[in-house]
Amino acid sequence: MMETMSNSSRTTSFSRTTSFNRSTSFNRSTSFKSRTPTVASPTVSQSSWVSRVSPFSWVSRWFHTLIVIFTFISFLIAVYGGYLYVMPSLNLTFHGYGVLEPAQSISSCNVFDGSWVVDDNYPLYNATGCPFVEQGFNCLANGRRDKDYLKYRWKPNNCDIPRFNVQSILDKLRGKRVVFVGDSMSRTQWESLICLLMTGVEDKKSVYEVNGNKITKQIRYLGVRFSSFNFTVEFFRSVFLVQQGWMPRHAPKRVKSILKLDKLDDISNQWINSDVLIFNTGQWWVPGKLFDTGCYFQVGNSLKLGISIPTAFRTALDTWAAWVEEKIDTNRTHVFFRTFEPSHWSDPTRRFCNVTDHPMLDTRGRDRSIFSDTVHEVVKNMTVPVAVLHVTSMSSFRSDAHVGNWSDKPSVPDCSHWCLPGLPDVWNEIILFYLFNDKGLPFLEGFEPWHSGG
Repeated sequence: MMETMSNSSRTTSFSRTTSFNRSTSFNRSTSFKSRTPTVASPTVSQSSWVSRVSPFSWVSRWFHTLIVIFTFISFLIAVYGGYLYVMPSLNLTFHGYGVLEPAQSISSCNVFDGSWVVDDNYPLYNATGCPFVEQGFNCLANGRRDKDYLKYRWKPNNCDIPRFNVQSILDKLRGKRVVFVGDSMSRTQWESLICLLMTGVEDKKSVYEVNGNKITKQIRYLGVRFSSFNFTVEFFRSVFLVQQGWMPRHAPKRVKSILKLDKLDDISNQWINSDVLIFNTGQWWVPGKLFDTGCYFQVGNSLKLGISIPTAFRTALDTWAAWVEEKIDTNRTHVFFRTFEPSHWSDPTRRFCNVTDHPMLDTRGRDRSIFSDTVHEVVKNMTVPVAVLHVTSMSSFRSDAHVGNWSDKPSVPDCSHWCLPGLPDVWNEIILFYLFNDKGLPFLEGFEPWHSGG
């Protein structure tokens, strides 16, 4: 059963990036109305006119006039037909690293231009049966009674994301290393991927955290090994991606700590030599996590007290981009950057959280984010292929998918994080679609799909 709930917003293609932003739809119609030619009253008498113009000459003139009119109309129709054929092809891109040529773009697909539809085949797993889901994200186990939010699948407008085939994916991940780097949203997506993959593993005990650690919010490294298939799915907690440091000497009293915007996190060397590398940041780039706690910015040895958060975010991403270009072998490693995930708080103070029963019909501006725009701008100028997972727009409709009051701390509402199963599962389906696309659709330029044994 399938009902279309809402359409995603628009995408703009960028060169050398998998950016998914606004799409432009060409749906114009032109009306051609021909007018009957009129002949002005002659200045000479009618008899004189008739005497000078024979009936044959009059018909001949009308015949030539009609030929000119029909020729002109045919020309306009041909131009309009060419416009309808060529322009949409030029506009449609796969939003990969680079822009597709017109001949390629006809069969391209922007997976982030679509809508949420009801699908009774969802959810894809049971959180209670997955030991790697944090208690705070297992909304059903925490008392949520409505289940409609579990039944939504993302349907791109111009193609289909293949059904999740766990056995095929497990085989293709053999010998691989998948790494997530970011904040708690990244950890949620990491948990989601593990649970999705565990549905195809018979011996659940063969899947384990490599250090025997429990899933917690503060631990900086978590790694889960699928021993039967010889691959790992890892998470590194790096909420800003750049280094954090203590208050420098002679700093004003309000400065308690700093972010070194020109230096990537000191654990970044552990991200190298991965096969899939998925980044995110954004939730901590707010005054409440920075200035209100006494955290300010530093570049080199200079404290930058007057720099704004958006400017600091751009500087940090430039540092990240330079690191990727220098350190990552993109012939081996598929690099992704997931854009900002919208929240759905009822008020600016984040005290009230109204989780809906169904997706919103109006995003109320949540489909855009200055952090997501910055990601696009930085990635499009990179010299190596990086895929931008533009989840901002598609996620902005899902006011029904948040944790709300169904966490391990029900007295603290949460309209930022997501229930599991839920929305992060779809993000992972899209990543797997990119990695293992073998349906004949154009793939990300510079990327090659994996196949068994690859």
